[in-house]
Amino acid sequence: MADERLQVVDAAEGGIEAREAALQALRQVGQPDATLESILIYVPAKRPETDEQMQVDPFSIYGKCGAVFPQDDGDEYLSLCLRARPDHATEIRKAFASSPAGPAFAVIDAIRGGASWPQLRAALGVESGREILVALLVPSERQAASLKTQEGWSDEAREFLLATLSMTVKNRGKTWSAIADELWRFVLFSEFVFDLPVDLPEALKGVPYAPVEARPVIDDVCERLRHDPRWRSSYVERAETIEAELDLPKLCAAIEDLGARDTFPFEERTYLHTAIRGITSGDTDATRRVLAHHKNSVWIGKGESQAQWELVRSGLNLIEACDDYERQLSEHSRSQADLVDFYVATLREVDRLQREFEQAVGEFIDPHGMMHEVVQQARSRYRRMAEKVQTIFMKHLETAGWPPAGRLANADTFDRLVGDRLKDTGRRVAYILVDALRYELGVALEKMLAEDGPVELQAAYAQLPTITPVGMASLLPGARGQLTLSIENESLAPKLGGVPVTNVSHRMDVLRKRLGDRFDEMLLSDFVRGKPNIAPTVDLLVLRSTEIDSQLENNPETTLSLIPATLKLVRVALHKLRGLGFKDAIIVTDHGFFLNAQADAGDVCVKPQGKWPVNAHDRMLLGTGTADAHSLVVSADKLGIRADGAQVALPRSMAPYRGGHLYFHGGASLAEAIVPVIVARLDVGEQPSIARSTVELSYRNGATRITTRVPVIEVSLTSDDMFSQGVTVELLLEAQDSKGRVVGEPRPSAEVNPATGTITLLPGQRKQIALGMDREFEGKFTVKALNPTTLASHSTLILETDYTV
Repeated sequence: MADERLQVVDAAEGGIEAREAALQALRQVGQPDATLESILIYVPAKRPETDEQMQVDPFSIYGKCGAVFPQDDGDEYLSLCLRARPDHATEIRKAFASSPAGPAFAVIDAIRGGASWPQLRAALGVESGREILVALLVPSERQAASLKTQEGWSDEAREFLLATLSMTVKNRGKTWSAIADELWRFVLFSEFVFDLPVDLPEALKGVPYAPVEARPVIDDVCERLRHDPRWRSSYVERAETIEAELDLPKLCAAIEDLGARDTFPFEERTYLHTAIRGITSGDTDATRRVLAHHKNSVWIGKGESQAQWELVRSGLNLIEACDDYERQLSEHSRSQADLVDFYVATLREVDRLQREFEQAVGEFIDPHGMMHEVVQQARSRYRRMAEKVQTIFMKHLETAGWPPAGRLANADTFDRLVGDRLKDTGRRVAYILVDALRYELGVALEKMLAEDGPVELQAAYAQLPTITPVGMASLLPGARGQLTLSIENESLAPKLGGVPVTNVSHRMDVLRKRLGDRFDEMLLSDFVRGKPNIAPTVDLLVLRSTEIDSQLENNPETTLSLIPATLKLVRVALHKLRGLGFKDAIIVTDHGFFLNAQADAGDVCVKPQGKWPVNAHDRMLLGTGTADAHSLVVSADKLGIRADGAQVALPRSMAPYRGGHLYFHGGASLAEAIVPVIVARLDVGEQPSIARSTVELSYRNGATRITTRVPVIEVSLTSDDMFSQGVTVELLLEAQDSKGRVVGEPRPSAEVNPATGTITLLPGQRKQIALGMDREFEGKFTVKALNPTTLASHSTLILETDYTV
């Protein structure tokens, strides 16, 4: 090795001479006219590790000046041999296993030293052993064609598999399929065996698999096949076939712990049962570990599996949130103001998580009752939390009344936020009335609208009772001082200044008489989907939405998924309003709501003694009577109600006065009576442009027919613009029929915003999104990636149903 540029110092012979030679050489290295460029010092001793060892070793200084060999684990004998013979890793590991001190160089040199498999490499067009192995499993079109036309490669393939995996190919066929079928079974079953913490069932011990020395190769190849989009579908099909051939679910039914890797689909179901057991047994940490470990599982890419895991995930989130916020509750219960502030700041998250959980429940079909215990556990936990909060809230309501003093009452909203803006003629304001937009939905809407421009969210306090005729009347001008409630035919009739405002026509007439041609109104959906002709004289445009309330009133169990559609309408409406020259949009609501999905058949509140002619949605009574252990009775004035009835009765719990309500409002609770008010400026802001980005949609490597009602669409975003690499882009994914009707939308998952149904991508990201198809639809449809603000299409994918039902 020594020459004029490299001096070799051998410290094995004499220490003093070697030290002097090393010192002289070090002085020469780096001199301007010196030809010596480097020094290699051979020290036959263990490398010093600690500072004390370095102080004793006279040669440690040279290691600090340059480099040390061996430096780390990669320089160990085994690692060097594996790098020298990468295609013979299994045989090398066997040699080291049989010789603890390490085999001689001659042994390593003798391991297939001359084998290079030239015909196999030429046919596949790859070099490394792992590339050859992957190509034999999932050849590209070019590779598959080459394997059909070329000869001689099959014998080399057998030799290659014996050398790399110790696999003896039993099939005598010379075609790719003959070898591939056996190779797939060998590779996947080997990974399964390596990962299995217990002994194989007796019936499976005769199935061939690789020696443990081949595990690094097996694990690496399987990971590539599962996670590379080019090969994922092939992996899924092969794994499902092999699982059925070997009858693995039946033969492994008694095994509880299958390891960490889910090679076969039945393993994913086993992990799912483990996650469910964690929830039902109270060991939520175990469930969280399973969810974290398997969040990228190839089997979760199947739509049905996504729905199951999403239900577990949302149930776990709800349970853990209830536990967390209940621990904090005592710190925020001293006064009504403390409790309200706690709810507005963070406690409303429990309502959001419960709504998302119930949405997942409503969309999940569970014919075998596998998720029944998860659903019951999560619902029961939420109910206990809600009851505890309600008990505290009612105690404060009895003493402090409603609405809270010094805060924004819903009855002040128009005068404070709309009336002042209308004083400037020509300042165009939109007043958007969304029925039943409870506070946590307002938070979600505010986050979504913030993508397009400045928005401000604040809490307001609904007019009691929290029913639509009263709540909507409280949003009119002058409601704070002029709104009264009359009892007529055992129902409430709201009046403004003595004039009835019991329906939409009455309420709009109030504004029309006040503003004349400066006013116009229409349904939010008509404004968004149509081509509205708004006169230039209009300064106040009222847009009305009743979708959330009507959907939940009619079928709360299955229509929670429709709520995001209303929020999307609001976002698109703001975009259109901006184009029409509107400067501000004020988004308000009449009341919130409570989802009572966890109620038992007899979960009702007994009415208190007295005369109660008015029943407001079974959550509030007006009349006269006496309080008891179940109901609070206070004067109507104390709750901000100017009505004919002298008193108001309210359940002290979250139960209504009549059973059967899964969705209710009308009473006083945090979820029913705290509502959002959102002010959006429309004269600035837009979503970041993705003009230089490309959105791509794909389904099962180019397949054009779906065989499941929960197809998984892969969405990817690429960008050549260096300035947009870190900019997120929000997309709305929809399946539409030939007439533009939505026939499929994203199912709930960790990748989908539960409030808006949108997904967010960074350039370079790929996400798998499960679409829930309309069960009544069959035929051709188009999957569209849309801008959620403008509904402009960025990419489309044409598919067709091919259900085998």
